[in-house]
Amino acid sequence: MAAFLIWLLLLVVCWPLALAALLLYPIVWLLLLPFRLVGIAVGGVFAFLKAILFLPARLLGARPSSA
Repeated sequence: MAAFLIWLLLLVVCWPLALAALLLYPIVWLLLLPFRLVGIAVGGVFAFLKAILFLPARLLGARPSSA
């Protein structure tokens, strides 16, 4: 909602820039999509490594941490 209100303010102040932002947003989103996918994959790898490192403690009966 805040982003929409900021865009409306930009539309009132400088409408060509607001229209350019509106048209360029999908292109920028598509360009940043691979980085988002890499971030998800790296997060999954770190979660997997954490699970492997804490497996012996879990097998010995330690309670899982909240983090």
